[in-house]
Amino acid sequence: MNVADKKRVLREMVFARRFEERCQQAYMERKIGGFLHLYPGQEACALGVMEAARPGWDYVITGYRDHVHAIKCGTEPRAVMAELFGKETGCSKGRGGSMHLFDTNSRFMGGYSLVGGPFPLAAGIAKAIKMQGGDEISICFLGDAANNQGTFHETLNMAKVWELPVLFVCENNMYGIGTSIHRSTAVFDQYKRVAAYNIPANQVDGQDIEVVHEAATTAVDHVRSGKGPYFLELMTYRYRGHSMSDSNAYREKEEEREWAKRDPINILRDRLIAAGELTEVDYKAMDKQVIDEIETDAIAFADESPEPSLEDLEKYVLAENDPYVRGGSI
Repeated sequence: MNVADKKRVLREMVFARRFEERCQQAYMERKIGGFLHLYPGQEACALGVMEAARPGWDYVITGYRDHVHAIKCGTEPRAVMAELFGKETGCSKGRGGSMHLFDTNSRFMGGYSLVGGPFPLAAGIAKAIKMQGGDEISICFLGDAANNQGTFHETLNMAKVWELPVLFVCENNMYGIGTSIHRSTAVFDQYKRVAAYNIPANQVDGQDIEVVHEAATTAVDHVRSGKGPYFLELMTYRYRGHSMSDSNAYREKEEEREWAKRDPINILRDRLIAAGELTEVDYKAMDKQVIDEIETDAIAFADESPEPSLEDLEKYVLAENDPYVRGGSI
């Protein structure tokens, strides 16, 4: 990345952080209901990987901590916020909420609430790409806990057998809800697990977006060139509880303090300032601009958007004129 790129992705990380913080506030104001899983601390993962890919062209699928992934793909932040508010103008028409964002226009194929659920779907997308001769790739983001699901092993096996154009990205924040990876998983380094399937893999620092971008560029180039799947593990940390209902009482405070020193935003910001490419004044001005943009656009739009009408309660439940979905015969 050149200097202009670094400044842009710094702004994207700041936007992601402030967006999630505003989501937290809206949840406390009861404007957002249901589950809410926030992304602070992990911004360099989604943004660094997709910066190396082609957002809006490549297909992206992830779990339930999905707001930032959708925005980086090209889904409008206002459409994401409106979805969180349960409004008709949301990217899933107010039906999906936080865990089920979906936007085919930006090729964001969804956040999914089922742990491990996106694995086979990502492979299916990759299979379709290969059959159609496209140059897109499928990118699957999931947390470390998902790798203990059977779909992980089944999907990696078939992805390699068929040499599918799919990049698996493990955002290893070391916790599955409140359970440490050391208590749930026999292998801490997740990238080592895929050796059994002859899939190339790498593990890098997920807090440094430049490191993530460099590793992701290698991974994306491998997949796009027709060499089959790749597994990239990013070591990261979430700065909030698992969800808004999580008191976060199970982690050692010293552990939290140590990871706070490696804030992905601060790492890139401080590096740019040290290189004379950014000033503290510039950074504060950018931060204020981001906060204002989220408030005047995303929040205002979500507040003013209409609720789904009662008459449309059953809309989008069944595919219209589709006998398979309806259960009829052709």
